[in-house]
Amino acid sequence: MTQKYFITGASGGLGIELVKKALNEGNIVVVAVRKPAALADLSAQYGERLIVEQLDVTRIDSLAAVAAKHADIDVLVNNAGGAILGAMEELSDAQVQQQLDLNLVAPIHLTRAFLPALRAKKSGVMVYITSVGGRTAFAGGAMYHAAKFGLEGFAETVAQEVAGFGIKTVIVEPGSMKTDFIANVNWTAESDTYKDSAVGQVRRYIQEHGEDNIAGDPAKIAAAVYALTQLPEPPLRTALGVDTFAALQQAYRKQLSDLEAQQALAESVAFAGKTGFMPERGAVD
Repeated sequence: MTQKYFITGASGGLGIELVKKALNEGNIVVVAVRKPAALADLSAQYGERLIVEQLDVTRIDSLAAVAAKHADIDVLVNNAGGAILGAMEELSDAQVQQQLDLNLVAPIHLTRAFLPALRAKKSGVMVYITSVGGRTAFAGGAMYHAAKFGLEGFAETVAQEVAGFGIKTVIVEPGSMKTDFIANVNWTAESDTYKDSAVGQVRRYIQEHGEDNIAGDPAKIAAAVYALTQLPEPPLRTALGVDTFAALQQAYRKQLSDLEAQQALAESVAFAGKTGFMPERGAVD
């Protein structure tokens, strides 16, 4: 069955591989890009099945109109994103806002724009391309992590709200992949204060060894993401990448160990006989 996909950030990297995969499977694809010329070759190849919309997703006031124009989509893929790395103190106010707008605010508003139509037809898939950086953090990525952690929380919440309408939510957490991401990372102006700190170490590692250690194949990742959109009951979260799996496994083990070590303290501050606020269990005290 032919479906209609709406994919943001589709002019290169994972985005364009997702476009190719969806088109090769016989679907109609709307790509939302700032530079439509990047899709010229694909437009010539696929004709009317590829619809190119010039769109800057950080222009929030423009999202409702494009959503209304394509209210018949079946799959929304929030893929647009990017990082500005450097110490938190080195970021300008504009850079702080840009990271939130691109990586968090835009997908929130795209969801709000498309959701009524998906809810009305009681079907659809909403995909959120987050990152291993949406579940674990490294020095130098404060606002990127803030946005991606926030997007994970948003998507997990919305998943619960819309499941009853037949809408599936898919969170994808890729690790490194062979795209232009490293080359396109924006860096803050490095200050002497942080030059020899943990931030400086991460900066040097990425600049000197980042490309050499990239492990993810964007075409394979795109195929995996597409397969998730076709599942009757996809998992809420999917980790993609050897580095993602290793980093999350290590982080989750430590978090669980730390949590279990705090059990007695956590329980010691409760009123006797009270189970606490746990709406997922139907027990609200």
